[in-house]
Amino acid sequence: MSSKHNINDDFRDTFELIVGKWKLILFCIIIAIGLAFAYLRYATYEYQATASIKINSNNDSSSQLPELSAVQNYGLFSSDFTNISDEIEIMKSRTILRKVIDELDLNIQYFELGRIKETELYKNPPINISFYEGDSIINQIDTTLYIKINSKTKFSLSSVEKNKILDLEDETAKTYSFGDKIATGFGNIVITPNSLKADSLKVGTNIKLNLISVDRMVDFYKTKISIVNSMGSDIVTLNVNDNLKERASLILNKLVEKYNEDVANDKAEIVKATSDFINDRLNLVSQELEQVDFSAESLQKQNRLTALGSQTNIYLASEKENENKVVNTTNNIQLIKYLQQELKDKSSNEDVLPADIGISDNGTSQIIKAHNDLVQQRNRMLKNSSDKNPIVIRLANEINSLKQTLKGTLNTMKSTNEITLSALNQEGNRIRGQIYSAPTKQRQITDIKRQQNIKESLYLYLLEKREESAINQGLSSNNAKIIDRAYTGSLPISPKKGFIYMAALVLGTMLPIIFVYLSNLLDTKIHTKKDLMKVLSIPFIGDIPRSERKKRVIKKIDYSPKAEAFRIIRSNIDFMLKSRKHESKTMFVTSTRAQEGKSHTSINLASSLSFSKKSTLLIEADIRVPKVKEYLELEGSKNGLTDYISDESIEIKDVISTLKDNEYLSIIHSGSIPPNPAELLMSDRMHELFKFVKDKYDYIVVDTAAVGLVTDTFLISDFADMFIYVVSAENIDKRALENAQTLYEEKRLPNMTVLLNGTTKTKRGYGYGYGNNPNRKKKWYQFKKS
Repeated sequence: MSSKHNINDDFRDTFELIVGKWKLILFCIIIAIGLAFAYLRYATYEYQATASIKINSNNDSSSQLPELSAVQNYGLFSSDFTNISDEIEIMKSRTILRKVIDELDLNIQYFELGRIKETELYKNPPINISFYEGDSIINQIDTTLYIKINSKTKFSLSSVEKNKILDLEDETAKTYSFGDKIATGFGNIVITPNSLKADSLKVGTNIKLNLISVDRMVDFYKTKISIVNSMGSDIVTLNVNDNLKERASLILNKLVEKYNEDVANDKAEIVKATSDFINDRLNLVSQELEQVDFSAESLQKQNRLTALGSQTNIYLASEKENENKVVNTTNNIQLIKYLQQELKDKSSNEDVLPADIGISDNGTSQIIKAHNDLVQQRNRMLKNSSDKNPIVIRLANEINSLKQTLKGTLNTMKSTNEITLSALNQEGNRIRGQIYSAPTKQRQITDIKRQQNIKESLYLYLLEKREESAINQGLSSNNAKIIDRAYTGSLPISPKKGFIYMAALVLGTMLPIIFVYLSNLLDTKIHTKKDLMKVLSIPFIGDIPRSERKKRVIKKIDYSPKAEAFRIIRSNIDFMLKSRKHESKTMFVTSTRAQEGKSHTSINLASSLSFSKKSTLLIEADIRVPKVKEYLELEGSKNGLTDYISDESIEIKDVISTLKDNEYLSIIHSGSIPPNPAELLMSDRMHELFKFVKDKYDYIVVDTAAVGLVTDTFLISDFADMFIYVVSAENIDKRALENAQTLYEEKRLPNMTVLLNGTTKTKRGYGYGYGNNPNRKKKWYQFKKS
């Protein structure tokens, strides 16, 4: 229970200590909030722009061939390259970001310099800079130029910032006219005023021009741009943080635009490869068709065959169906040969194959599409990597595997179609053998017609595919559909005013509280009675408040807190020495060291006792550092204690002094300072002195030397009825009181008590000065009661 009580008391004391420092806490809070306001006033705010897009996916896993799925699930990479994660990496690639930075001129920054803060100007800056060198040089520059507008036509240019406080311009600054060609380390430049803001160009304006390399800006914005996607969704959210709201939105919109352009270029590459392939085959088929037409024309002219319709229809009706099959089979074989030749010509992993050329096999079309997708993915990776990249190597292996699969499939299809064609030809020979009556020339015409039909059919088919390719190129849609264009919020994301002010309030409150708590925790001084009682178990007789130096001695009519305190101590002495009701009461006053108020206590205690009309004697036994004569302003050279002890001719009555205004108070001051104070105090004359004065006075107050410094007090301690041990508040260390506790426990000083001197006024308790001073003047704000 006692432990819990002590914890509660400690907590309450700490709380009251902190509350007592409310002025310090309030001051710190005001300072903290003021600093927060100044920080927010001149901070560079950062805003966030957000955009949403939908990535179009053309993948159809349900129709994929087993062998194609096996290739895509090869190794550690199980996801298809067209998934959302791959597209996000493409959007964040350095290639796309470089295009955005180049087009928006993000590597050129304009700042208007103020006394404290510099403001960036992106849209319509007051001046424009033009370069003579190419982008390959300008995009590698890292430098800063400082420009001061001297007039509407002239400006100063320097590479060193001027002194903002004293408004001193750098000595190296040179003056130019707008439009002058200026030679620099990175080539010639021209600075001109912005035509849109020519009227607002203020004289004296200081502008900082930052030229930053594009690579550095790419690295910077790679950390500022974030692209996120929810699992299983094609919706992608793009965010960018920037200190200018307009620029943040422009960056995201341009990023989406450049991504769509990059995807469109990839699609255009496939369409172009297909178109080139079809055009080449059209030229070849056109030449072959011309040769067949010319052969038919020559044969008819030579044999004068102009009317062969009716007889031919009769003989050839039975083989018409067989001819159609021959035509289709021959077309397939020819297209397979073309594609095999294309595979042979484009053996590199960087070349795409023509897609959808009319081969009547769905598996072959899917393999070609997968091959082209892998080639595009590899080419994209090579833009930001090398052919040593594990992903690039994996893609190359997959491409080669698909090519081998495609070659095998084409060989199988070719063999199958050749067998079919051979069977159809045999069937045709059998039918033609039955037409025994048909003229030989007619059969020649029929063969030529058949060749014409085959070539015409193939020619028309290729024309149709060329048109389809052109239409697909014209109808190509963006890969990223914009759901929400970039929007920048009106409130900055950093710094946040609410958080800054809250942090300032918390710090302004907690720092002084922590300071006060730690100061109290590390404080080893004695301040209050409670501090003293934690260190000493000596009976506490009272405490004396701190007073003004000019009011060191109390008066008979005195309403001050110090006078009230000595009255309380007087009452406590009478209570503790009540057993000596009809005897003299001797009190020794001592302390641990000098300057603790021992003499001050002795003099005022003796004065307070005498004011009760009791005969009181004050003996100054601290013969090393006497102070009584200074305190009481005693005049004359009357002998003192040391004179009496050392000179047997001097009687006790010769060393006793009295005060004019206090007949009950007598004083024996220390006298001359001797060379051997300890030996003097051991003299028998001290016994005679105390025996004499105890019979004559009601109270005897002895001001002794500090027990922590000399042994003088111990030599005469047997004459004391009570020891008052003075402890100076706000002055002495707690550890220095260990000696006092030892003296009490060993009972080396009789009837030992402790007195706390020099306490300060606290908020707790009613304090001293109970009652009213009739002579006290009232303040102007204190009204009299009616």
